[in-house]
Amino acid sequence: MSMCEHIRLMAQYNEWMNTRLYDAAMSLPADEVLADKGAFFGSLYGTLNHILLGDTIWLQRFATHPAAHSSLDPVRAMPRPFTYDERQGDFLALRERRAALDRVIVAWAGELTEADLGHVLKYNNIKGTPFSRSFSALVMHFFNHQTHHRGQATTLLSQAGVDPGSTDLLMLIPEA
Repeated sequence: MSMCEHIRLMAQYNEWMNTRLYDAAMSLPADEVLADKGAFFGSLYGTLNHILLGDTIWLQRFATHPAAHSSLDPVRAMPRPFTYDERQGDFLALRERRAALDRVIVAWAGELTEADLGHVLKYNNIKGTPFSRSFSALVMHFFNHQTHHRGQATTLLSQAGVDPGSTDLLMLIPEA
């Protein structure tokens, strides 16, 4: 599997898992989704919101890549988040933004070429500190960050008595 094929698989996994998590969260009363459970971002909403903001921030950085992937045009038009915990409206609004962003991620993953991955991306973090890092490594970080925090969201759902079902990437890896 090439690096681009792996990225497309990760984009598909991201969309699949987010759909499962949001569907599972919809089975909870709104106050349970918002309740502070002592997680790193407080609540299930806070955790899912953080993933969305992190994805937005990284995609806006990726949108500066010289390849100028047209699939990232919607992200270029979004206001820039200034923190990793800016509230994105109620849970339904968060879910709608998540679904729209996941469609962008899948389209962007489909546009990437192996040549794109060799780029060194220069960007500033949210505090303004400049960095210069391998684009391919940053893309891997992007997907790893999602997976890490979705694990926290899955734990919060499990603690609330909701089983989101299988969460393994293995479910999407094609048979050889």
